[in-house]
Amino acid sequence: MNANQSVLIIGFVWPEPNSSAAGGRMVQLISIFKAQGFDITFASPAMDSDFMIDLESLGVTKKSIALNCSSFDVFVKELNPTIVLFDRFMIEEQFGWRVAENCPDALRLLDTEDLHCLRVARQKAFKENRSFSTDDLLVEEVAKREIASILRCDVCLIISEYEIELLQTVFRIESSLLYYLPLLLDKISVSTIQDLPSFEERNNFVFIGNFLHEPNWNAVQYLKETIWPLIKKQLPEAVLNVYGAYPSQKVLQLNSIKEGFLIKGRANNAQEVVRNARIVLAPLRFGAGIKGKLLEAMQCGTPSITTTIGAESMYGDLPWNGFITDEPTVFADKAVELYQEKNIWLKTQEKGFEIIEKRYLKCLFEADFVKHILNIQTHLKQHRLHNFMGALLQHHTLTSTKYMSRWIEEKNKK
Repeated sequence: MNANQSVLIIGFVWPEPNSSAAGGRMVQLISIFKAQGFDITFASPAMDSDFMIDLESLGVTKKSIALNCSSFDVFVKELNPTIVLFDRFMIEEQFGWRVAENCPDALRLLDTEDLHCLRVARQKAFKENRSFSTDDLLVEEVAKREIASILRCDVCLIISEYEIELLQTVFRIESSLLYYLPLLLDKISVSTIQDLPSFEERNNFVFIGNFLHEPNWNAVQYLKETIWPLIKKQLPEAVLNVYGAYPSQKVLQLNSIKEGFLIKGRANNAQEVVRNARIVLAPLRFGAGIKGKLLEAMQCGTPSITTTIGAESMYGDLPWNGFITDEPTVFADKAVELYQEKNIWLKTQEKGFEIIEKRYLKCLFEADFVKHILNIQTHLKQHRLHNFMGALLQHHTLTSTKYMSRWIEEKNKK
């Protein structure tokens, strides 16, 4: 137990585990710290939402904070956390210098969720109808901000092995600043697997994803315009149920009973929806990180058809629990084949369980993560000494961002 340890998590938003994988990820991190007996405070400048998790029920203190306001300095100094976790680089930009100034001995962690600059650069390349190149990252403004944020922190939690490789080769970031921590799952019991609906008990296809996330909206458009008509031609009775939090009017307008393309909006219970579907479709054409929807499909024993981007960094050298293809006609044909062939379906379901068992169990990562964090805490001075670029950026941030923020604060008083 580490009862003398206190963690301040500064969230970009309040966690919504039923709305996005990012919300689920944050709850996983909270549970790891909680299991160690750490005191946890979760602070955010975001507005409360109807779907945020009840943090107090998790034993976490909830605190609303303001942007560009010295009230945060008073709060953080008084709290005096031993660890501060920034949820995404935008939050570190806003509050990192204040933490460094008021709690210089606190270990600063950054959870990227996914590499924003990679997602943005891929999206731009897609919109410009050209192939993505890692050179795109070097001219991307978001990359400059995100990499600076990574360097200013003591440890950055990365969810994807591909992204770690990218950070080390393209941006030359020292491995000592990076820590691989994917989405973490509990072991699936034999009884849970036995209780899953059978091939015969399941029907229809499903897509699920938060619509505030641009790759999801693009994938739904792609399904509607290109892939679903090809599937529907071969399976006239088939239905695709499209679920996702925060659907806009443009999403809702895609609903078509005649085409069997049904926009369902937010799922009250995402796992139940995925468990009852026969196949998950996820034709993601840009994005980053690892995909919570595809991990959820494996948990639910539901095979999936996805793209190279969709499956990136998720399965190592193991076979996928379905099919991976970037060709729309192959995507549709494989979806039809998997929908109709029980033997293939059962084999791919098994592959999903194997991926979880070998790559995502919490027990594979939790102890090492805690040990790693405590070790860096113990040698923090030495660790920072070896991160000269981080110290350099921290120095310039304190003399630029700090005064910009002070100026905004004074302006807001008028």
